[in-house]
Amino acid sequence: MCYTLRIWTEVRMLAAGKMMGVIPTKDYEAARAFYEGKLQFSFVSHDQFALVLRVGGHMIRVVKLPNYTPLQSTILGWEVQDIAAVVRWLASQGVATEKYPWVADQKTGIWEPPGGDKVAWFKDPDGNVLSVSQHAALK
Repeated sequence: MCYTLRIWTEVRMLAAGKMMGVIPTKDYEAARAFYEGKLQFSFVSHDQFALVLRVGGHMIRVVKLPNYTPLQSTILGWEVQDIAAVVRWLASQGVATEKYPWVADQKTGIWEPPGGDKVAWFKDPDGNVLSVSQHAALK
């Protein structure tokens, strides 16, 4: 097989696969309570390497890193059809959205940049920034 065709085939192999998220934590119990209890992800397993959960047909591995500092930007996000409904559901689960000063809607925390998209952010117990977004092109 020629080199170019082999590379193209390998890229297509990745495109056919499912994404797997990896989220750092300092505390497995707090992470499990949040992701399984509040966000209602499905528990798969927990061993010495990771806490594994499923959501939307995808796998998330929560790995313990005792000495890390959370990033100040989003590490994982979800596209949703109705962001306002998702933000209300998060609030009902006890998960507050971040109220960044540049977000006009301080009640919901939903940011609306030009173009019609919408984004809201929230944090897990370790301070990892997560997001939900609704994209105008997907409607």
